[in-house]
Amino acid sequence: MAIDTATAAQASAATSGTATGKARLAENFDTFLSLLTTQLKNQDPLAPMDANQFTQQIVQMTGVEQQLLTNDLLQKLVTNTAGGLDTAVSLIGKQVRAVTTDASLINGKAEWAYKLDSDAANVKLEVLDSKGSVVSATALSDVSGGDHDFSWNGKNAIGQKLPDGVYTLRVAATSSTGESVGGSIFIQGVVSGVEQVDGQTMLTINGSKALWSTVNSVQLPPTVAATTTTPTDSETPSDTAA
Repeated sequence: MAIDTATAAQASAATSGTATGKARLAENFDTFLSLLTTQLKNQDPLAPMDANQFTQQIVQMTGVEQQLLTNDLLQKLVTNTAGGLDTAVSLIGKQVRAVTTDASLINGKAEWAYKLDSDAANVKLEVLDSKGSVVSATALSDVSGGDHDFSWNGKNAIGQKLPDGVYTLRVAATSSTGESVGGSIFIQGVVSGVEQVDGQTMLTINGSKALWSTVNSVQLPPTVAATTTTPTDSETPSDTAA
């Protein structure tokens, strides 16, 4: 899911060109106002400067400024496309996994998953608030390598219910010899929305936000197979309907 390099290069070039154009416009406009002011101060009172002439010049300068603003809008559209917005929309309704340590606590529940690169004798799971303070800690022993789910009930160490919001999971694991065990943390679920935030494409996954670029797995959403009841030999259609 890498950003298309050609599109990104075009967006970068457009940004540079627009910035240069704005700088030149500002310089030319300042020069124009300076010359106009000097001309008005030194004009012949018996033959004043034609007002229509410098009005037309001001209109022309304004037209150039509007064109640069239009270029800005076009550049933003190109950036959004290069940032994966068009592709990310196709993920709505899909089951995805995004590598991130942040998850949203909603109605007393926040969910993460973590992966250990190998078996761990001791694992410590810590939930941190927006200030970086540990609000909950869980100690586990003899945890096998691989994927594991972790659900937090939104309560701190003394049982107080904490407010909804974004919280961070921190995992520290060690082997039986005391060596650190590597791993990763992620959230997973069905994508329900896509949006642009500060020029970055964000996905909504189970109420949590994650960068589109952090998605490393996409699957079809889980489905519940429909069940039907077949009448037995002793049942009649009227019995089944009843």
